[in-house]
Amino acid sequence: MPTAQTVLVVEDDDAILESINYQLSRAGYRVLRATDGNQGLRLFQSQRPDLVILDLMLPGIDGWRFTEQVRAEDPRVPVIVCSARTSEYDRVHGLELGADDYVTKPFSMKELMARVNAHLRRAELHRQPSGRTAIDADPLRIDPEQVQAYAHGQSVGLTPREFEVLYALARNSGKPMPRSRLYREVWGYEMLAGDRSVDVFVRKVRQKLARALPDHPYIQTHYGVGYRFELTPGQDAGATPDDDPQEPDVT
Repeated sequence: MPTAQTVLVVEDDDAILESINYQLSRAGYRVLRATDGNQGLRLFQSQRPDLVILDLMLPGIDGWRFTEQVRAEDPRVPVIVCSARTSEYDRVHGLELGADDYVTKPFSMKELMARVNAHLRRAELHRQPSGRTAIDADPLRIDPEQVQAYAHGQSVGLTPREFEVLYALARNSGKPMPRSRLYREVWGYEMLAGDRSVDVFVRKVRQKLARALPDHPYIQTHYGVGYRFELTPGQDAGATPDDDPQEPDVT
């Protein structure tokens, strides 16, 4: 019998914590619960859960610092933020710090469970041979077996979510890919209106590629549509990699 996957829930609202715990347990997950950031971080470090559900406004270490610490220790574990902070800045900032997803309170438990299931399915696929072929865009190699991209043989340092964004774009090389389709392929469900996850993760991928290959702007903005990957970078004068007016300006 397979071992149940473990979800760590860090939430200081007892009613919300118990509700999430009930739904996760009912779905067959092993649940770890913490009511403050310090306790949550100790549980994360000792138990190494498969996924984290995280509030931002926590006693002790807040959700921002918690996310940074988790990402410094493990870039692979999915982190879903569930927060009453609904501004675009908060959403973008959470994703920039390393969260994989952002759900605003009040939220549908059905929606949260769909996201948990999708993230854990994706994480499980990363642990097994995928059968997907590597994509070579010399000097860049995008390798699904390693869930990583390599520039001149050196790791670019992508997280699994960043890798999936890059791989989805590269697999459709030369074709503009709408944000909604990219989101559906990478996150596994439909993008809600106003969601900026695609823009944030494309920006993060661009930044890492630019550090590794500053003269190779592979990802082009296709205005009004989404993004396009070019196997031979820098050839298109009609789209540029850095000035999409829809991308959030967060540093």
